[in-house]
Amino acid sequence: MPKGVPNKRYTPEFKEQVIKTMLEEGLGYRETCRRFEVNSRDQIKSWERIYLEEGPEGFRVERRGRGSTGRPKKLPKEVEEDLLAEVQRLRAENEYLKNLQALVLEDERRQRRKRR
Repeated sequence: MPKGVPNKRYTPEFKEQVIKTMLEEGLGYRETCRRFEVNSRDQIKSWERIYLEEGPEGFRVERRGRGSTGRPKKLPKEVEEDLLAEVQRLRAENEYLKNLQALVLEDERRQRRKRR
C-alpha cells in the first residue's frame, strides 16, 4: 500500500469526495486508501463515521488536538443568577426541613414521656 504524506491536512471537499466514492462504488477501506493515497484505513473509518453521523458539514469542524479540559465556559449572567438563587432557595428549604424534623422528633419524645 503506498504511503501518503505524513501529517497531511485534507480538505473537507476531499474527505467528502473520498467517502462518497467509497460508498457509491462499494470500495473497502484498503482500496479507498490506495486509490486516494491516504495514510491509513483508520483515517478513512474516522471520516466515514463523521460523514454518517454529521453529514458533509462534519468535515468542516476542526478536530485536531485534544479537547480542552481547562476552564469551563462562562454562563450567561441571567442563568448564573437564576442558578445561584435556586441554590439559596434549596439551602433554605433544606435547613427548614432539618429544623422541622428536629421539632417532630422532640415532640415525639415529649409524647412518650407523658405516656409513662
